[in-house]
Amino acid sequence: MNEIKILIVEDDPLIAADIEQCLNNIDFQVSSVVYNTEDAVHQLEKNTPDAVLLDINLGEITDGIDIADLINKKFQLPFLYITSHADRQTIERAKKTQPAGYIIKPFDERDILAGLEIALYNYSQRKNITQPVLSYTQINKHLSRTLSEREFEILQAIYDGKTNQQMAESLFVSVNTVKTHITNIYLKLDVASRTSAIARIRGWI
Repeated sequence: MNEIKILIVEDDPLIAADIEQCLNNIDFQVSSVVYNTEDAVHQLEKNTPDAVLLDINLGEITDGIDIADLINKKFQLPFLYITSHADRQTIERAKKTQPAGYIIKPFDERDILAGLEIALYNYSQRKNITQPVLSYTQINKHLSRTLSEREFEILQAIYDGKTNQQMAESLFVSVNTVKTHITNIYLKLDVASRTSAIARIRGWI
């Protein structure tokens, strides 16, 4: 699996299933669906996603905003709130966590897909602004099996926050070809996700 991995944190199973269905497309893969804070923390630690969709009200003492605080402190991942709460007090609390988006229920597929695409792009741009540009030669120095030039192009696109569909369109290849290249990149970098791939190469540049 080499789609962008999304963790869904939502206490209503029907809404969670609806969100999961929205993400069953060529760019996104649901890494897990959880219904409470404890399971969310476990997934963040053991199966770290590329982004998180967070309900705010989880029917517990802790809520999605508390999880967002943890994400900012420990994981530095992009996250979006999906909530029915649009009152001033909730929005003020949520703003302080600097979410990548705030989607109000009821939502449709376009809201989620567009929100995630923008969130991932903006996150990559913010992260990359303080990092040097990727070097084909520098990265290959660290690999026993070096990247091809096309694989490096794909890796650069991942680094820039592009989805599989965007890569396919810009490189004039099929999405399946992009996925094949990503699989090879993951094998060569010894990683299992985009987040891990980016973290690894950032240690080399």
